[in-house]
Amino acid sequence: MLLDLMHEKKSPWSCFLFQSVVDDWIEAYKNDRDVALLDLINFFIQCSGCKGAVSGEMFRNMQNSEIIRKMTEEFDEDSGDYPLTMSGPQWKKFRISFCDFIAVLVRQCQYSIIYDEYMMDTVISLLTGLSDSQVRAFRHTSTLAAMKLMTALVNVALNLSINMDNTQRQYEAERNKVVAKRANDRLELLLQKRKELQENQDEIENMMNAIFKGVFIHRYRDAIAEIRAICIEEIGMWMKLYSDAFLNDSYLKYVGWTMHDKVREVRLKCLTALQSLFYNRELGARLELFTSRFKDRIVSMTLDKEYDVAVQAIKLLTLVLHSDEVLTAEDCESVYHLVYSAHRPIAVSLHEHGAYLVDSLWECASDLLKDWETMISLLLDEPMPGEEALTDRQETALVEILLCAVRQACECHPPVGRGTGKRVLSAKEKKTQLDDRTRITEMFAVALPLLLAKYCVDIDKVTNLLQIPKYFDLDIYTTGRLEKHLDALLRQFWEVVDKHTDTEVLEACSSTYHYLCNEEFTIFNRVDIARSQLLDELVDKYSRLLEDFLQEVGQLHAIVLDFLSPSSAHDLSKWDLFASNYRLLNTGLQNGDMPEQDYADCSFIPDVEGRSLLQLKMWLVSTVINAEVLCSFQAFTILCDLLLIFSHQMMSSGREQLEPLVYTPDSSLQAEMLNFILDQVFIDQDDDNNSTDGQDEASKIEALHKRRNLLAAYCKLIIYNVVEMNTGADIFKQYMRFYNDYGDIIKETMSKTRQIDKIQCAKTLVLSLQTLFNEMLSELGFNFDRSSSSFCGIKELARRFSLTFGLDQMKTREAIAMLHKDGIEFAFKEPSPQGEGSPPLNLAFLDILSEFSSKLMRQDKRTCNHYYGSCIRSVKYKGAKKLFSPAEENSCSSSDAVWMNREQNVQTPVMMLSPHLSSTILRDPKKMRPEENYTMPEEQHPPQPVPTQQQSHQHHQAAMDYKYEKPFCLQRLWELFTPFHVLHSLLCCRFLN
Repeated sequence: MLLDLMHEKKSPWSCFLFQSVVDDWIEAYKNDRDVALLDLINFFIQCSGCKGAVSGEMFRNMQNSEIIRKMTEEFDEDSGDYPLTMSGPQWKKFRISFCDFIAVLVRQCQYSIIYDEYMMDTVISLLTGLSDSQVRAFRHTSTLAAMKLMTALVNVALNLSINMDNTQRQYEAERNKVVAKRANDRLELLLQKRKELQENQDEIENMMNAIFKGVFIHRYRDAIAEIRAICIEEIGMWMKLYSDAFLNDSYLKYVGWTMHDKVREVRLKCLTALQSLFYNRELGARLELFTSRFKDRIVSMTLDKEYDVAVQAIKLLTLVLHSDEVLTAEDCESVYHLVYSAHRPIAVSLHEHGAYLVDSLWECASDLLKDWETMISLLLDEPMPGEEALTDRQETALVEILLCAVRQACECHPPVGRGTGKRVLSAKEKKTQLDDRTRITEMFAVALPLLLAKYCVDIDKVTNLLQIPKYFDLDIYTTGRLEKHLDALLRQFWEVVDKHTDTEVLEACSSTYHYLCNEEFTIFNRVDIARSQLLDELVDKYSRLLEDFLQEVGQLHAIVLDFLSPSSAHDLSKWDLFASNYRLLNTGLQNGDMPEQDYADCSFIPDVEGRSLLQLKMWLVSTVINAEVLCSFQAFTILCDLLLIFSHQMMSSGREQLEPLVYTPDSSLQAEMLNFILDQVFIDQDDDNNSTDGQDEASKIEALHKRRNLLAAYCKLIIYNVVEMNTGADIFKQYMRFYNDYGDIIKETMSKTRQIDKIQCAKTLVLSLQTLFNEMLSELGFNFDRSSSSFCGIKELARRFSLTFGLDQMKTREAIAMLHKDGIEFAFKEPSPQGEGSPPLNLAFLDILSEFSSKLMRQDKRTCNHYYGSCIRSVKYKGAKKLFSPAEENSCSSSDAVWMNREQNVQTPVMMLSPHLSSTILRDPKKMRPEENYTMPEEQHPPQPVPTQQQSHQHHQAAMDYKYEKPFCLQRLWELFTPFHVLHSLLCCRFLN
C-alpha cells in the first residue's frame, strides 16, 4: 500500500522522499493500474481518518457512491477528530505533507499517465464524491485534496501554455526562413509538437473544469469555515499563477461574494488573495470591473470588528490606489479617521503621510525641500543664542521629511496612488536627477555618520536615516576620496546593530548593507570586509550565549536586570535581598519620594521561610495600596495573588502539613481591599483622576483594562472563599451600572459563587438589592416615587439577577426560597418613620422581590405566602398592643433552620415544607374559613389562644391602624402571587382579620 511504502522511509512525511515514493507508485501503476489506483484511493480514505479500506472487489464492482456509502458506515464519528484537525507532534505537519504529496504526484505524472484518461478521471471522481459526503472528515480532506490537485493542474497548464508559445515562436521563425534554409522536417516536428501540446492543454482544462464545477462551486459556501477558506485561498493562487485563464469576472465573483462571510478566517483569505493580485500592477489593471463592483465592501471592511481583517483591508486599499481614479475622495475620507484607531496595527498601516506631503509640495517648493544642507544643520548644530531648539517631535518629523525629499529627488516619481506609474523622464529631468543624486551623496556621505551617532538610540530617526544610503551614487565614495567617511558610516552601522533589537531598525540596516555590497562598485571589498566582521562578531556572540545557555550558566548582568521582574522565576533567596528591599520600600513609603517603578520592583521580595514573612508581605503590599502612587494597582494585584496562594486551598490534596503557612485576611484588610475596589474600579470615565482632557482613546482603553484586572483579581478571592462571600454584594450591585465595562466579570463571579454555595449566593444577591434600596431611601426619602429611575433601576437589576438562576427550578429551589425569606424579613424589618398605623419603611421592597417570584415552585409560593402572613400578623400585633413576647417576635424573623428543615415529601422534594391544603378546597376557596387557610407548623408558630374581647379589640385596632395600608399591601400581594388568585384571596382574609 502507498502508506506502507511511505512508512518504509526514515521520515514518511519528508518532502525530499515524496518524489521517490511517487516514482515507486508510478512504476506500480504501469505494472497494474487497478492495484495502484486502489492503493491511492485507500490513501485518501485513510487520510480522512476512516479505518475502513476499499477492497479490490469493491473497486471493480461498485460505483463511487456505493463505495463512499460503505466507507461512511465504517467511519467512527464519535471522536470528531481526524488527521487534519488532530493535535500533537505526529500530526503537526500532516497538512503540509499531504498537500506536498499531491503536488509531487501531479508533477511526476504530467509527462505520462496523467493523460491516459483513467488515472485522473478515477481520482477526480472519487474526490468529487467524497467532497459531497455528510461526514465532515471526508468532506474536509477531499476538498483540500481536490483544491491542491487543481493547483497542481494549473501549474501543469501554465507549463503547457509556455511550451506552446515557445513552440509556436519556433515554428514561425522556421517558417519565415528562406526556402533554401528552411527545414521541412523540423516544421513537421514543431507542428506535431504544437498539436500534441494543444491536446494535452485541452485535457488539463477538462480536468480543471471538472474539479471546479464538481468541488469548488459546492464547497466555497460549505457550512464549515475551514473548507470555505481552503477554496478561497486556492482560487487566489489560480488567478495569480494562471491569470490568462482565471483572472476574469467569472472567477473573481466568488471572492467578492465571500468577502461577506461571517467568519474572520474566510474574510482574511479573500483579502490576502486580492492583495496578491493588486500587488502586480499588470494584474491590478485587469481588476477594474471587480473593484468598481466590490469597492464599497472593501472600504467597509476597514471597520471590521476583527482588527486583523481591518488591517488587511487597509493594506488592500493602499494597493488599489495604484489604479487611477478607482477610489473616490469619499472612499478615502472614510478611511482617514482610522489613523486615530486605538488598535496600533490599523493606525500604523495608515501612517505613511510624509511621502504624500513632500509630493504635494514638490512642484511649488522643491527648492526648499532640496535644501538638505539647512536640514542637516538644524539637526546637528546647537541653536544660536536666542534661538529655540527643535523638540524631539519636530526632529522626528524633519528626519522623515528629509528622507522623503531624498527619495523623491532620486526616484523622480510620486508615491503610491499619486500617478499612473513611472513615466519617461525628459533629458532635462534626467540631468536634474543625476545632479541631485550627486549632491545628496557628497553631502550625506559626510553628515550621515554624524546624524547616526547623535540619534543612535532613537528608533524612529535611526530607521529613516539608515535608508538614505540606498539613494547614493556609490562611485562618488571613490572618485571623491570619501573612504574615511564610508568607514565612519560602517562603524555607525555596527553601533546600531549592537544597541538595537527593534525589527524595523535591523531590517533597514540589513537592506542598506545589501545595497552597499554591490560588486559593481569599487567600495565592495571595503563594505564586504566590514559586513563579514560584523557577522563574525554576531555569530561568535551567538555561539557563546548558546553554549552558556546549554550549560545552564546565566550571565550575571542578565540576572541582575531580570531579578526584579514580575515574571522572574529565579530563586533569589541566597542573595539575601529581603532586608535591603524592605528598608528601601519602607523608607520610600515614609518619605514619599520614591519612584513608582521602585515600589513595583521592591514588591517582588524573594521568599524566605517563615509565616512572619508572609504577614510582612501582606502589610507591605497593603501599605503600598494605601499610598497614593500609581503602582497601587500592581500592588493590589500582588496582594490578591498572595492571598490566593496562601489560602486554605493550599492544604488540599493531602497537604495538611502546609497549614502553618495558611493566611486568612482579617476583617479590616478585607474592608480595605473592598474600599479600594469601590474607589478605583467603579468610577465613571469623567471621574477618573488619572484621565485628562487630552487623553486619547488608547489610554482610556488601557486604563479600563487595568481596572478590569483589579476587579477580576478581587473576584477570584470571592470565588475561592478567601474573603467573605457577602462582600460580593457591593460588587454585584454595580452589575447594571457598569454592565458594558465589567458585566462579564460580575456575571461569571455570580455563576461561580452559585456553584459553590447556592444559599449564600442568593443571600448575597438579595443583600446587594437591599443595599441599593437603603441608598435610595437615604437619597430620596421614604416618600419616594416608585416610578423614579432609582427604584426602576433596582427592579431591573433584580430582574437581571433572576435571569441568572436559569430555568431548572429544582436546582435553585432552596436558594430562591431563602432569597424570598430574607427579602420578606427585610420588607417588614423597619417600622414606618411616620409612626404606628403606617406601612413599614421597606415595604416597597416586595415590589423588587416580585421579580424572583416566577422562579418559585408552586409549593414554595404557598410557603412564602404563609411566611408573609406571619410577618403581617407580627407587625399588626406590634402596632396594636405589642403582645408579642421575644420568642414570638423571633418567629417572624426566625432562623434559617426553619426554612431549611421543612417537611419533605414526594411532591416537594429537597427541603421545602408543603402547606396542608387539599386540592378540593383549592378548587373552591369559598368553603374555607379565614382562620383555616393554613395549618401552621407547630415548630414554627404554635397557635396562641386569645380571649374573645382581646381578639375583638385587636381586630378593631388593626382595622384603624391599617386603613391606609390595605390597598398598598393588596397591590404588593397581587404582584407577588398573581398566578395564585386563591392564595391572594386567602391572604386578604387573613390581613382583614
